[in-house]
Amino acid sequence: MYLCSRIKTQQHPSMEISAQQIAEYLGGTIEGNASAMVNTFAKIEEGVPGALSFYYDPKFEPYIYQTRSSVVLVPATFQPAQPVQPTLIRVEDPRMAIGRLLAFYESMKPKRTGIDPLAYVAPTAKIGKDVYLAPFAAVGDGAVIGDGTALHPHATVGANAKVGKDCILYANCTVYHNCIVGDRCILHAGSVVGADGFGFAPNENGYEKIPQIGIAILEDDVELGANACVDRASMGATIIHRDVKIDNLVQVGHNVEVDSHTVLCAQVGIAGSTKVGEWCTFTGQVGVAGHITIADRTTFGAQSGVPGSVKKPGQTLLGYPAMDPKVFARATAVFKTLPEMAIQLRQLQKQVEELKEKLEIEGI
Repeated sequence: MYLCSRIKTQQHPSMEISAQQIAEYLGGTIEGNASAMVNTFAKIEEGVPGALSFYYDPKFEPYIYQTRSSVVLVPATFQPAQPVQPTLIRVEDPRMAIGRLLAFYESMKPKRTGIDPLAYVAPTAKIGKDVYLAPFAAVGDGAVIGDGTALHPHATVGANAKVGKDCILYANCTVYHNCIVGDRCILHAGSVVGADGFGFAPNENGYEKIPQIGIAILEDDVELGANACVDRASMGATIIHRDVKIDNLVQVGHNVEVDSHTVLCAQVGIAGSTKVGEWCTFTGQVGVAGHITIADRTTFGAQSGVPGSVKKPGQTLLGYPAMDPKVFARATAVFKTLPEMAIQLRQLQKQVEELKEKLEIEGI
């Protein structure tokens, strides 16, 4: 077992890089001073000397003529309507380019290693190389922590659980007993992997708890947002496949399977035993029933309700129940006029009754 009572911190090199170096790294072309230096990032509307910014949305174009940033990433096709002060670097997709640079910058941040004396490591746990365990982090009996992984304060890995290499478990997140987390996963504060699935059997006295004896598995490159929960299976495994991204406050029920590259945005809830395909997008507050199947590359608009399976791949659906966006738009238009329609209907009903009375009086 790897133990260290001293915390070590790698020094973070100050970022000082030229426009020429940035262009070479991104494969872009320079317009302006290739020797311009940057040492920080800033939004284009908040630019300062020495900052690198990016521009991609035409509504922000006025800022490119006002910004004080030294270097700005712009689309290759951008044609300025007036002179610009900063050096421009033309790239195919400025958002992707800035993402690459931010990832590079993040990789150069200080990295702590070692086990704080206030952390708890069970005698039978296995701790890899260059691991960081913060004060009050806890690793249970038989648990395995991979090389380069960091557990921040009060992060807990239960008995016989496994966490892979180069993961980050932020404060107060929990990996329950026997559960598995792959390599390069990020678990944000308060997230939970492997809490009991919501299993109860009603009887005459209330509800009897059904033991949840399965596990939860996160494959490589999964990210869980703050306070997101992935329940353990009643039997077998709840599985989050590789590169799935889960936002804050998301609930994934027991025995759910989410295929690779799917995105679950804030407050999504997926009930038990549902199978979700790959490259799906669930925007905010989508609710999904249990025991159904969602086809690959399905996109659900915000607050959609999904009561049944979606079998055709590649659809975008909105509303409750989730439907074609054009149908939803027409239905919404009708919904807005329902109060007026109700008044008109009552008026028509009254007129019909009056007409019937008149016909009866006249003996028709």
